[in-house]
Amino acid sequence: MIKVKQLAHVCIFAHDLEATRSFYRDVLGMDTRFNFLRDGKVFGFYLDCGGRSHVEVFQNDEASYSDRNQINHFCLEVENIDAAIAHIRSKGVEVTSKKHACDDTFQAWIRDPNGVKIELFEYTAKSAQFTGGDRIADW
Repeated sequence: MIKVKQLAHVCIFAHDLEATRSFYRDVLGMDTRFNFLRDGKVFGFYLDCGGRSHVEVFQNDEASYSDRNQINHFCLEVENIDAAIAHIRSKGVEVTSKKHACDDTFQAWIRDPNGVKIELFEYTAKSAQFTGGDRIADW
């Protein structure tokens, strides 16, 4: 059986990372929890929404925004990712294998009937969402 604990994060794309960071910090009061690094450069970050919820932001110069396509994916925190994967597969829905991510979480991916990407997340005691510290992306 699957048990969803809460919405863990929503992922958005940004044309200008620092303007986006400033907006969420200065206008909405959301601090950066950690950055994603690739080749020594920041290409994304997590913003703290309070509790265990976040907004994930990645640089994407080619993203186009309209009323129909603004969010890349949403992420659900689950109690036990292995049990969640087994349950989803038992329902005949395709799900990726569990992966240990660079932010020290476990994740798997599915799509809803409309093609919306849904990330399933299980935090660990070392998850960057709680410990902070920049992480080097491995994808």
